[in-house]
Amino acid sequence: MDGRHGKTTHRSKGDTEKLVRDRIPDIIRVAGRAPQTRIAHPEEYAHLLRAKLYEEVGEYVASRDPEELADVLEVIHALAALHSVTPAELEERRSTKAAIRGGFSDRLVLRQP
Repeated sequence: MDGRHGKTTHRSKGDTEKLVRDRIPDIIRVAGRAPQTRIAHPEEYAHLLRAKLYEEVGEYVASRDPEELADVLEVIHALAALHSVTPAELEERRSTKAAIRGGFSDRLVLRQP
C-alpha cells in the first residue's frame, strides 16, 4: 500500500517497503550491502508507524521476548510525537488513567453473559 496517496500499488514479487529505525541503513552498509531507502512523505508517515506498531506487537506476541517491548515502545513514542505528546506527557496520561481506572496487575477478567 502506498500511503502517500491512499492507493494500493502493485509491486513486483519480493519488492516490499517498511519503516525502519534511523540507523538500520548504516548497519546494512557495515554488513557490506547497499540499502535502498527513501524518506516517507509526511502524510504517509502515520500510516507506516501504525503498520510498524502491528508488526512489532506481532513479533512480541510470537516470541514473548520482552526485548520486543522496547521496539513497541519506540513506535508508541513516535506515534505520540505525531500528536505533539512527549514521552513524559504520555507517561503522565498513562499514570492518570491508572490512578482512575487501575492497571492490569490484579489480572481481573470480566465475564460478560
